[in-house]
Amino acid sequence: MKKRSVKRWSIATALAAAVAAMVLAVGCTPKKIEQGGETAAVDGTIDPAEWGKDYPLQYGLWKKTGESTPAGLSKYKKGNDGERIDKLDEYPFLALLYNGWGMGVEYTEPRGHLHMIEDQLEIDPSRYKAGGTCLTCKTPYAPVLQQRMGKDYFSKPYKEVLAQIPKEHQTLGVACIDCHNNRDMSLKYSRGFTLGKALDQLGVDQSKLSQQDMRSLVCAQCHVTYSIPKDADMKSTGVFFPWQGSKWGGITIENIIKQLRNNPPSGEWTQSVTGFKMAFIRHPEFEFFSNNSVHWQAGVSCADCHMPSTTAGNQQVTDHRIMSPLKNDLGACRQCHSESPEQLREKVYSIQDKTMSRFIRTGYATATVAKLFEMANKAQAAGRQIDQNLYAKARDHYEEAFYRVVFISAENSTGFHNPAEALRILADAAGHAGKADGLLRQALAGAGVNVPATVDLELAKYVNNRGAKKLMFKPEHEIKDPLPAEKY
Repeated sequence: MKKRSVKRWSIATALAAAVAAMVLAVGCTPKKIEQGGETAAVDGTIDPAEWGKDYPLQYGLWKKTGESTPAGLSKYKKGNDGERIDKLDEYPFLALLYNGWGMGVEYTEPRGHLHMIEDQLEIDPSRYKAGGTCLTCKTPYAPVLQQRMGKDYFSKPYKEVLAQIPKEHQTLGVACIDCHNNRDMSLKYSRGFTLGKALDQLGVDQSKLSQQDMRSLVCAQCHVTYSIPKDADMKSTGVFFPWQGSKWGGITIENIIKQLRNNPPSGEWTQSVTGFKMAFIRHPEFEFFSNNSVHWQAGVSCADCHMPSTTAGNQQVTDHRIMSPLKNDLGACRQCHSESPEQLREKVYSIQDKTMSRFIRTGYATATVAKLFEMANKAQAAGRQIDQNLYAKARDHYEEAFYRVVFISAENSTGFHNPAEALRILADAAGHAGKADGLLRQALAGAGVNVPATVDLELAKYVNNRGAKKLMFKPEHEIKDPLPAEKY
């Protein structure tokens, strides 16, 4: 056990060193392109076309988020390459783990910002059962709707709240007003009712946030994890950021899980395989990146990498066609790094391969534990005596493993935003899954249940005939372990 631990940390340390080597100088932050206009949009103007009259170059780039990004440049993120990819096809074990939940029906990778609501409307309707809350990150009208409707904004049906938006803007995604003050184009976050409250929980003095802080926080309005608390009737009551007990630059997975597990209203769904009421973790990019990553320590913001300076109309502007640097010929990286695009891409892929390999292995191990719980539940229903102490301990370890797997699955960098932390989280998840597996096998053996060494996950019944569309598994999209021969 000790030797395995040493090797685990040596891998994590090596990856951290690789990323550190890529950051040539601590504090290296790209030049900011400040833009000034002669006029300003009228207060409260949401239509980005009106803002575009004064900022046509940025507006034109923003509209390009509606186009497919260059195909084949990202190894693991292909959701906007032209074909919609479902994570349940890429990782079949997720269909088992998420069964009983909208994410277990259809989990297509998103396209660009311009398509945010369109993507919602096209997906299986089980995905927006949380009501108007589902619009919080998707429409620039969210702050207005929440202020006008109060608690009804969260609890009313999704399409009823969507109908409150002017018809011509009902499919309008994130827009200028979400991130900018219309009078001087300074950065602002418009979702004080979610992100603002969460920053208060961290003890952040919001009046002292720097421009560079804001270049990450405008993204953190949506690229964060949250739960949607439910009342006794399973109606949504708000948006809950599990940041209590954390600190700026240190929102840890351990504390996120602690807050979710200790907040009963965060139990949004019941996992069908185990019967457990569970919370969920959604796209935690900000938490993952800001938790003492190498680039965070160097003072790099989200916008530095995803919105670098670019040439448009013979002018240098901030690139509002937001995308992965992998899709953009690593141009953002080369603002600070001297390596060629090919060398940089090789380093990114190496980091992502390590993360992906560990994620797939740990995901299947966690799914196996879920099936063992299913066996234990069936045995109890048949009158067998399952040791409840072993069962409870196994459940505790299982949930710790499950939330870590979900965290890495939902985070969109395949480990790159914080490589050492990704491997640490997955190593801990594997440890918890292993302990749960052992405890359940012991409990089942004590009840006289024969457990095979290799548990049949019965994946076909989870990946096929999903939802209203009767979606079927597409094996050509499955992502296999990229390092099958490597031992950890």
